[in-house]
Amino acid sequence: MSETPAVGPAAAEGARGDHQEFVTVVIGDQLFGIPVLTVQDVLGQHQIAHIPIAPPEVAGSLNLRGRIVTAIDPRVRLGLPKRDTDGSRMGIVVEHNGELYSLLIDSVGEVLSLPNDCYERNPATLDDRWREISAGVYRLEERLMVVLDVARLLDFGVAEAA
Repeated sequence: MSETPAVGPAAAEGARGDHQEFVTVVIGDQLFGIPVLTVQDVLGQHQIAHIPIAPPEVAGSLNLRGRIVTAIDPRVRLGLPKRDTDGSRMGIVVEHNGELYSLLIDSVGEVLSLPNDCYERNPATLDDRWREISAGVYRLEERLMVVLDVARLLDFGVAEAA
């Protein structure tokens, strides 16, 4: 009997028996998977208000049904070039330590249910910045999906903001 791989604390929430479910997103040209049960909402194009003197990965804030949500730009953390934008971006809303965050993404894909036996630990060649926020990878037919460890991504942003 196969054991559920340890792909971060959040990923275990998306586990269903011998499969895990992920919302797929694209940041830059890279496919990422976010454990489905960590996703609170998916936002289409939305305006972000700039926050002066915020850490570089904090893109600003937005109002989501009366709640202030901090927008985080994973591109900064991953060392990717800034996205050309008119101020509107898509976001995946997640909750961490009682606060809501919107992870800015280029596009959202589908929900994938992936077998645990296809999960792999981070490759040795994975850039250190990516390794810090990756809980592992899945090799799909046409590309590699990096499993995003949302808690580690946001702990970095919170630690920098403190």
